[in-house]
Amino acid sequence: MKIALLSLCLLLVQPSVQKDDDHLSITEDNKEIINVNRKDFEAEFIGWPFVDQLKIQQLIDQLDDQISQEPVNAKIAGSGEIIPGEDGYKVYQMKFMEKFYQYLYDAEVDTISVPKISISPKVDSELLADIRTQQIGHYVTYFNSNNKKRSHNIRLAAEALDSHVVFPGEIFSFNKAVGKRTKEKGYQNAPEIVKGKLTEGIGGGICQLSSTLFNSVDKVGVKIVERFSHSKRVPYVPQGRDATVSWYGPDFTFKNQYNQPLLIRARVDGGQVSVTIYSSDVIDLDQ
Repeated sequence: MKIALLSLCLLLVQPSVQKDDDHLSITEDNKEIINVNRKDFEAEFIGWPFVDQLKIQQLIDQLDDQISQEPVNAKIAGSGEIIPGEDGYKVYQMKFMEKFYQYLYDAEVDTISVPKISISPKVDSELLADIRTQQIGHYVTYFNSNNKKRSHNIRLAAEALDSHVVFPGEIFSFNKAVGKRTKEKGYQNAPEIVKGKLTEGIGGGICQLSSTLFNSVDKVGVKIVERFSHSKRVPYVPQGRDATVSWYGPDFTFKNQYNQPLLIRARVDGGQVSVTIYSSDVIDLDQ
């Protein structure tokens, strides 16, 4: 909304675009990332060239896709030490718009360094230190570690899940937290159950992790939002206590109804996978 108002004001007060063949070098860290021409952003208005706002927004979106960096949340290492998070950043759209208008109406401007705004991680070291105080849930399941591909998938998914924080009122999604299981991420073909039959699939085996997580958080008393059992009984949890997941299919989700964030710790050790739930020592478990 602010950008739209700024654009409207500039459209009303600025003269029409005067130059038609000047190039602009848009840089990041002194390196050119895009080169544009003033004429490409003209739109005729009652016979006079004015600024095409849609094209400027498309340029900003392109820059954001190209240079934006997601923040990295803090994590807990295997040794127990907290690894600090890292800030991310994105295009500071208002400041870029101001600089871009200077270029459009000032022949002396031929370079813009992309202004960026910092984005802090959602989970920082202080938060992790506070919510790993009290263990409130725990569950362990076992698997055949000789099945190397299945073991690899479980370990990879556990690493992605470990240190995940679920804030009060937030709905946790296993698929979102772990991410898409692909070969590019290192997942391998391993046995999985599809429509009651044992078959091979990328990421096979990670349902053991989602099932272990379900049994861990279910004891805590969160609200289970979405959970599906396999079409065939699995050996690692009691019947009806599993939670099957698939990127294009079922997910396991729950809502944190407590007044404090929940910390999920996932660990694979030999032939066992464990999930432990922690929170602050001031969590209201009686609500």
